[in-house]
Amino acid sequence: MPQLVVLPHVELCPDGAVIDATPGKSICDNLLEHGIEIEHACEKSCACTTCHVVIREGFNDLTPSEEDEDDLLDKAWGLEPTSRLSCQAIVTEDSDLVVEIPKYSINHAKENH
Repeated sequence: MPQLVVLPHVELCPDGAVIDATPGKSICDNLLEHGIEIEHACEKSCACTTCHVVIREGFNDLTPSEEDEDDLLDKAWGLEPTSRLSCQAIVTEDSDLVVEIPKYSINHAKENH
């Protein structure tokens, strides 16, 4: 079973976490199932960037991104070359991943958090 290492995030996962990820499910779904309440304002429909994550290790083991995701990512806060929308990044059998949840999302920026 693939492992998903979540780097510490002050609000969502202060100590970081290591979870057994379910292949075929998105990073977002795997995080939510393990109590890491990542934002997903559009209900995981690839219509916002609130579930943006940076893949620190294992980026090439994920399913490739689609054009819709790439277009949205251009609007994400803190975009990096290994950024993905966690609702669209599907974990595979070979996906041992290290994931960073950015400190801010567009929602946080607009809500003055």
